[in-house]
Amino acid sequence: MNQMDQFQTMLEEYQENIEADIEKRTDFIRSYIEEAHALGIIVGISGGIDSAVTAALAVKALGKEKVLGIWMPAYSSNVHAEDAYSLANAIDLTLETVDVGPAYDQITTEIEKVVNLNDLTKGNTKARLRMTTLYAIGGQKGYLVADTCNYSEIYVGYMTKGGDGLADLNPVASLTKHQIRILAKHLGIPQQIIEKAPSADLWEGQTDEQEMGFTYEQLDRYLLTKEGDEKAIEKIERLHRLSEHKRRLIPGI
Repeated sequence: MNQMDQFQTMLEEYQENIEADIEKRTDFIRSYIEEAHALGIIVGISGGIDSAVTAALAVKALGKEKVLGIWMPAYSSNVHAEDAYSLANAIDLTLETVDVGPAYDQITTEIEKVVNLNDLTKGNTKARLRMTTLYAIGGQKGYLVADTCNYSEIYVGYMTKGGDGLADLNPVASLTKHQIRILAKHLGIPQQIIEKAPSADLWEGQTDEQEMGFTYEQLDRYLLTKEGDEKAIEKIERLHRLSEHKRRLIPGI
């Protein structure tokens, strides 16, 4: 069996067993919320596919009354806002907006009195302000915060420490980006969200694949089959090594 066949076969197998996977993930959400004595779950909605799937699983597990989506623009593209509200309509999600742009302006202005910030640092600051927002609302309501990072992102550390890499539970942590897309179709996520180039919305025109230096197809094929382009694998493993600290609890002595 060649590389492409094995990769496609594994995706087809996931498709065939998707109902069981949905049941496993919704059971996980319900059990975790109950055991934590939480009143519900809060999800940061980016307009992208990962947060869309996470929110859809949460609604399916708990019902719309116990799930709150928060759209948190910071000079974000209008297309992300439109997709966030398209998602809310598609899965019957309660969605609120908190504009973190003013807070971002104020804090970066103060920080740059000490040190100049590049685009990456500024983008990570946006991610951390968004997580601050989710924990403030979640804490007030007695809700847990859902992480929306998929397995592909987690493996290469494509998340912000203290930002989207910080949460109380993650219902999609073991799914690659390709599996997320399959699941999204099954859950009724709007097609434009499924087809949109993945982006963390950290700065204008930013995309995941451009920043990582390889495609999700190269990454997912390697994660599922351990095969692929040697140069891409080298980049993937380098990022995995460099980001190990993001996947560990805080060390202590």
